[in-house]
Amino acid sequence: MLSSTFLDEDGVYDPAHFNDRLLLGLKGTMSEAELHVLRARLRGGILNKAKRGELFIRPPVGLTYNAEGQCILDPDQQVQDSLRLLFATFWRTGSAMATVKAFHQQGLKFPRRLRSGPGKGDVVWGPLEHGHVLRILHNPRYAGAFVYGRMRSRKTIEGRQIITRIPQDQWFMFIPAAYDGYISWDEYQQNLKRLRDNAQILGKDRRHSPPREGPALLQGLVLCGRCGKRMTLRYHVRKAGLEPDYVCQGEGIAHAEPICQQIPGAGIDRRIGDVLVEALSPLTLDVALMVQQELQSRLEEADRLRQKQVERARYEADLAQRRYMKVDPDHRLVADTLEADWNHKLRALTEAQHEYQRRREHDRKALNEEQRAAILSLATDFPRLWRDPNTPDRERKRMVRLLLEDVTLIRDADITVQVRFRGGAARTLRLPLPLNAWQQRTTNSEIVAEVDRLLNDLTYSEIASSLNERGLRSGEGLPFCARSIARIQRCYRLRSRYDRLRAKGLLTLREMAKALGIPTDQVKIWRRHGLLRGYAFNDKNECLFEHPRDNPPRKAQAAKPSHHCPVDKLMTDGPQEVQCEA
Repeated sequence: MLSSTFLDEDGVYDPAHFNDRLLLGLKGTMSEAELHVLRARLRGGILNKAKRGELFIRPPVGLTYNAEGQCILDPDQQVQDSLRLLFATFWRTGSAMATVKAFHQQGLKFPRRLRSGPGKGDVVWGPLEHGHVLRILHNPRYAGAFVYGRMRSRKTIEGRQIITRIPQDQWFMFIPAAYDGYISWDEYQQNLKRLRDNAQILGKDRRHSPPREGPALLQGLVLCGRCGKRMTLRYHVRKAGLEPDYVCQGEGIAHAEPICQQIPGAGIDRRIGDVLVEALSPLTLDVALMVQQELQSRLEEADRLRQKQVERARYEADLAQRRYMKVDPDHRLVADTLEADWNHKLRALTEAQHEYQRRREHDRKALNEEQRAAILSLATDFPRLWRDPNTPDRERKRMVRLLLEDVTLIRDADITVQVRFRGGAARTLRLPLPLNAWQQRTTNSEIVAEVDRLLNDLTYSEIASSLNERGLRSGEGLPFCARSIARIQRCYRLRSRYDRLRAKGLLTLREMAKALGIPTDQVKIWRRHGLLRGYAFNDKNECLFEHPRDNPPRKAQAAKPSHHCPVDKLMTDGPQEVQCEA
C-alpha cells in the first residue's frame, strides 16, 4: 500500500517519488545492482495489481473507496448531485465554458478535494472553474472505468518533470464498467468528441467550434465547394445589424494567396432557416413540450442543490454550537475561539438562506404560468418560435447542429447550396447572387419609366410630389425630391423637359421677344395675363413659349379692364408705361 501514495488519479507513477525515496537510506549498505533489482520488483508489483484492477489510485472528487477497498460514489448526496448536474449541463450547452457560466448564473458551488496542507483529503466548496470542468470531462473514472497508464511522466536533464498524455489504445490497463460511474462509456466518448469539435485550432480533426452569440446561422458548418476546406466568418455592420460573410481563406493565410471564395451569408441563412422550418413543422408540439420540461427540470435541479447548501451550512452551525456548549465556560481562551467560530457559521447559514430565498423568487419569476402558456402556444407555430427576436442566435445554431451535418457553398453565376442532413438526406438549393451596394440602391425600373412619362408635363419638384403622394420611394427607401428626380434623369439618360419642349417647337424667351418685336419683360407680362402660353421647364419658373402663329397679340390689343393691372392702357400708352400690381 505504500506505493499507492505516489500515484495520482491519472495513474502517473514516477520512481523518483517512491523508489528513490524508499531506497535512499539503503544506498550505504546495498550495491547499485541490488537497488535496481529491488526497484524493478516494486514496479512489477504495481503493474500486477494494475492488471487485476486492484491498484489503489487516489480517486477524484465524487469517488471514494469503502472499507473493502472498492471504488464507490461519494456518499455525500450534494457532491453526487453537483457532478450529475455538471454532466447534464455540458450535454445541454455543448461547451465547458457555458457550463461554468450556468453554474455561476445559478449561484451554485462545486466541490473539490484538497491535495495538500493540513486539510489534505477534505472536500471544500467553491465556484466552478473552467479547468475543473475539463479535468472531469477527460477523466474516464467518472464513466466507471479502471484506467492505469493514461499519462506518462519523465524528467529532463534540467530536472523538470514532463507529463504527456497517452492515446487510449496505448493505455497499460483499461477495464470498463469496473464500478458504478456518473455517466456511461458512450457518454464519455461523446463528451470527448464535443470537446475536440470545440477546440479552437484548425487541425483536420478540430475544425468545428462551439455555437456562439453571433448571428451567422451556419457558423462552423460551412464547407468550400471548390477546395473542400472549412470556411470561416467575417462580419459587416449594416443598418439591420451584423451580417456574415462566409470566407475560404485558409490557403490564403498559409501561402499568401488570394482567398478561394467569399460569399455573403445573410440570404443563405434566411433560406436555410426556411428549409428547417419546413422540415420541422410536424415536430413542433414535441419540441415545445420538451423545451418546457427541460426548463422546469433545470430550475428544480438548481433549487435542490441550493437547498443542500443550506442544509450543509445548518449542519456546520449546529456542529459549532455543540462544540461550544461542551467546552468548560471557565476556559475562556478555548470558549472565545469556539464562540467566534459559531458566530461565523451562523452568519454563513444566514447568507445561504437569504441566497436560497432570493434565487427561489427569481426562478418563480423566470418561469411563471404566463410564460408556460406562451411556450405551449408556440407548439402550434414553430415558424414564429424560430423567427422570434427573443430566441438567442446561439440556440438557433444549436438546433441547426442537431439537424445538419454540413453545408457546402459554391459561388458561380449563382450560389449553389448543398445541404446535408444528419442521417444521410441531402438537398440542393440555388440562390441568386446578392446585389452589390449600388445595385441595392438602384431605382426601380417602373419608377424610372414613370419619371420618363411625367417629364413630358411636369417639372422635377412636381414629379417628386406626384410620386410621394402615391407612396413610392427611391432605391434607398427615401422620399423623392427635385434633386433625386434630376439625378434619375441624368443617370438613366432620359431626355430633359427642356429638350422635350424644344422638340415640340417651343421658343425661348429671347426667341419669342424677337418674333413679336417686343422686349423680354413684355413677353413675361403677356404670359402672366394669358396673352401668351408658356410651359415651365424647371423649378425656377423659366418657360418656353408656344408661338401664337396666325393670331399673335399686339401692343394695342384690347383687354378687359382690371383693378389689379390696367391692361386697357396698352391701347394708348404702350407696354413701357404699363404698371402691374400682380
